[in-house]
Amino acid sequence: MAPKLDFDPPKDIPDLAGRIVLVTGGTNGLGSETVASLAAHNAAHIYFTGRSQPSADKVIAKLKEKQPNARITFLPCDLASLQSVKDAAKTLTDSLDRLDLVFANAGIMALPPTLTKDGYEIQFGTNHVGHALLITLLTPLLERTAAQQASSPADVRIIWTSSQGYMLHPRGGIVFEKARTPQSDISPVAGGWVRYGQSKLANLLYARAYARHHPSITSVSIHPGVSATGLVTSRGFMDRALIYSTSFYKMLTPEQCAWNQQWAATAPLGTGAKQVESGKYYDPIGVKTALQREGGNDELAEKLWDWTQKELEPWLA
Repeated sequence: MAPKLDFDPPKDIPDLAGRIVLVTGGTNGLGSETVASLAAHNAAHIYFTGRSQPSADKVIAKLKEKQPNARITFLPCDLASLQSVKDAAKTLTDSLDRLDLVFANAGIMALPPTLTKDGYEIQFGTNHVGHALLITLLTPLLERTAAQQASSPADVRIIWTSSQGYMLHPRGGIVFEKARTPQSDISPVAGGWVRYGQSKLANLLYARAYARHHPSITSVSIHPGVSATGLVTSRGFMDRALIYSTSFYKMLTPEQCAWNQQWAATAPLGTGAKQVESGKYYDPIGVKTALQREGGNDELAEKLWDWTQKELEPWLA
């Protein structure tokens, strides 16, 4: 039985007039659901990334049927290529004078050991390093947007899609010394899942570190829930059996899995129940959750922050 979800997007998402939005991984799954939902609430312009122009064309065509006046732009971006990430960020910073909401939504899951184009373990490089570079390059624009709202509470937000799978991380949390290897020896049984857990832990920790380093911007991480999206249905039989056997009682629809990030982007700011507090992690929907294993390790979060800044230096020139 799926959990009760206290969120109704058509009613609970406020008018987004004037807001500029970026959604990574918007060509399918949770990303495309969020693009459609925010377009229905009058967002001024929505940019979404992906690797497939045909998939993007389908998203735009479907959305335009319901929202013919929506301003929506596809931005090619491969998070496994830092040059592609830098090019996408430049396109945005050259054309925008504000950016209000960023959904670091794209991700890959439980892949065999291999490397990104820049030599990082594929899941860590895509889910964490690629997003970290994109957000770093966009941070000056985000901070300028927050400063424009100085006369009222700044409400610029980044929503990082993590996962309850962060708890599958390896001993110690993140194996920094092997970040530029396939990490094929990380686990003799479930290596793909352990590497995935490491990348999702990185999303969670980095979101919290970002909140400390950039206090004018709200930065939170979320678990979207579990659904039969492409990330799941593309898995082999044993992987799908594991997912369904551990989550059958709390499975959500693909549409519902996009709700937690939409809630985090639009619910009131604050420290109370059903309010969004920078640096926190939320289960569906809007449930501030105690962190387990290395998820609550602030020292590790700061170590990840410092390591990431060094790795990104060549791309920031």
